[in-house]
Amino acid sequence: MSGTVGGIQTMTIERYIRIIAGSFILISLALAHGVNIHWLWFTAFVGVNLFQSGITKWCLMEDILKKLGVGRSGSCGCESTADRATTAK
Repeated sequence: MSGTVGGIQTMTIERYIRIIAGSFILISLALAHGVNIHWLWFTAFVGVNLFQSGITKWCLMEDILKKLGVGRSGSCGCESTADRATTAK
C-alpha cells in the first residue's frame, strides 16, 4: 500500500516492481521489433521471474530495491511479518 510522507504520496516496492517489469517488457519488445528478434528472450525472462515470484513470494528485484533503500512493503504485495508489525504500531 502507498503511504504519505509530509502530504506526498509514496510508492511501495510492489508498485516499483510493476513499473520496472512493465518497462523491461515494453523496451525488450521494441528492441525485438527494431534491433533483433532475440530480445524476446529477455521478455520471456521477465515473465518467468514474475511467474516464479508469484509462486515462491521471492523477488530478486525486491531484494535489489531494498538494498537501494526503496520502500519496505513485501514481495509483490505480500508484506513480511516484520513489515506488518511495524505498520500495526
